[in-house]
Amino acid sequence: MTAMEVTGVAQESLEDSPKDPAALHRRLTSRQLTMIGIGGAIGTGLFLGSTLAISHAGPSAVIAYVLCGLIALVISWALAEMVVVHPDAGAFGTIAHSYVGAWAGFVIRWTYWFGQVIAIGGEEVVAAGIYIQFWWPQVPLWIPVVAFSVVILGVNASMVSIFGTLEYWFSMIKVTAIAVFVILGVVLIFFGLPGQPAHGLSNLTSHGGFFPNGVSGLGLAMVFALFSYIGTEVVSVTAAESKNPRHDIPKAARQMVLRMGLFYVLAILVIVTVAPWTVAAQGGTLGSSLPFVRVFAAANIPAAAGIMNFVVITAALSSANTNLYVTTRMMHSLALHRLAPRWTGRLTRRGVPRNALVLSALGMAAATLLSVRQNSQAYLVIFGVALFAAIVVWILILVTHFVFRLRRTKLGLPDSPVRLLGAPVTSGVAAVFLTAVLLSTFFVPGLDPAWKFGIPFFLSCCWPFTRWCAAALKATRTC
Repeated sequence: MTAMEVTGVAQESLEDSPKDPAALHRRLTSRQLTMIGIGGAIGTGLFLGSTLAISHAGPSAVIAYVLCGLIALVISWALAEMVVVHPDAGAFGTIAHSYVGAWAGFVIRWTYWFGQVIAIGGEEVVAAGIYIQFWWPQVPLWIPVVAFSVVILGVNASMVSIFGTLEYWFSMIKVTAIAVFVILGVVLIFFGLPGQPAHGLSNLTSHGGFFPNGVSGLGLAMVFALFSYIGTEVVSVTAAESKNPRHDIPKAARQMVLRMGLFYVLAILVIVTVAPWTVAAQGGTLGSSLPFVRVFAAANIPAAAGIMNFVVITAALSSANTNLYVTTRMMHSLALHRLAPRWTGRLTRRGVPRNALVLSALGMAAATLLSVRQNSQAYLVIFGVALFAAIVVWILILVTHFVFRLRRTKLGLPDSPVRLLGAPVTSGVAAVFLTAVLLSTFFVPGLDPAWKFGIPFFLSCCWPFTRWCAAALKATRTC
C-alpha cells in the first residue's frame, strides 16, 4: 500500500457520507462519548470486584488499581492516536485489519464480540436481576432478567443520539454515587460525624499490615482490578458516530480514564481505611453486604443498602447497554469487510445495525440462560472465554498500535494529532504487564477456565480464518 493510498483511506475515514447506506450516523457529542466510556467500564466489576481484589491483597489493593489504571490510560491513548486518523466502524478491529492484516481484524473483532456478549448476558443482566431480588426475593430471577433485556434492546434499537442521551444519565447516576461515597469516606476518616469519631488511617497497617498476603496477593488482585477497567476501549468504537472524532475522541478518552482512575483509587482507599480489610473482604451477593454500603451506613444515611442496591442495578444496566451497543458495531464492521454475513451490516433508517443487534441479542440470551444455572460446566466455559478474550484483545490493540507507528513512519506519513507518550516503550511495558496478569489467572482459584477454554476458543477463531478469508489475506499482502 502506497503513502498516497493510506492517506486517501485516512481522509475518507473522516468523512461521513449520508449517501452510503452502510455509513453510521454521526450524532454523538463529546460529553456523551465520555459518559458512554464510563458507562461501559463502571459496571458490577467495581462494586463486586473490589471485594475480591481486597480479599487477595488487603489495603495494597489500592496499588493494584493504580497500576491497572495506568495500563488503561496507555490503551486509551494508543486507541485515540489511531482512531483520530481512522474513525471507522469497528475502530481498533478495522485498524488492525488495515495495518496488521485481515487475520488480525478478523480475530480481534470476533474475540471482542464473543467476550462482550458473554459479559452482557452472563454477568451484567443476571447481576441486575439478582439485585432486584434484594427488594422482592420471591420474584423468579428470569422475570427481571427478561424485562431488563427487553429494555436494553429497545434502547439500542433507537437512534444513536437517544442511546447517547440515556447512557449519559445512566452513567451520571453511577458517577454521582461514587463521588458522594468518596466525600463521605474522607469526612469519616479525617473529621468524623455526629456519633462517629474520625477513623484515622490505622486500618491501612493493622490486620497484617499494608501487604497482608505479600507481593503474591497483590499480583492476584491485579486480575480483578484490571477487569474493573475493561471497557475503556468503548470510546474508540463510538468514533464512527461521533460528530467531531478528531476533537472529541482524544478529549473523551482522557477525561474518561482520569475520572475512572480517580474514582476507583479513591473508592478503594476509602473502603480499606474506613473498615478493616478483613471486614471489607466479606462481600456478599446482595446490597446489604457490599463494602460501599458500610460507609453510607456509618454516616447514618437511611436506607443505605437500598440506595446502593439501586446504584449497582443502574451500573449493571448501563454497562450492559453500552457493551451491547459496542457488539453491534463490531458485527457491523465485520460485515463491511465480509468477515461476517453481509445481512448483519444492514442499517435501519435511524442508522442502527438492526440485524447485528438481533444476532448479538441471541448470543446474550444464550449466555444469560447458561449463567442462571451457575453450577453448570457451560457457565465455567463462557466465563473462561470472556476472561481470556478481554486481555487478549487489549494485547492485540497494543500490537496494532506498534505496527501503526511503524508503517506510518516507513511510508513517510504525518503523525497523528494525538501521540502516546513514550511509545513504543510504554505500550511494550503495558503488553508485558497484561501478559503477566493473564498468566496469573492460572493461579487464581476458580479462574482456571480462562486457560482451559480461552485458548481453544482463540485458536478456533484463527483456524477457520485460513479458509474463510484467504482472499482478504492475499489482498493485504499486496499492500
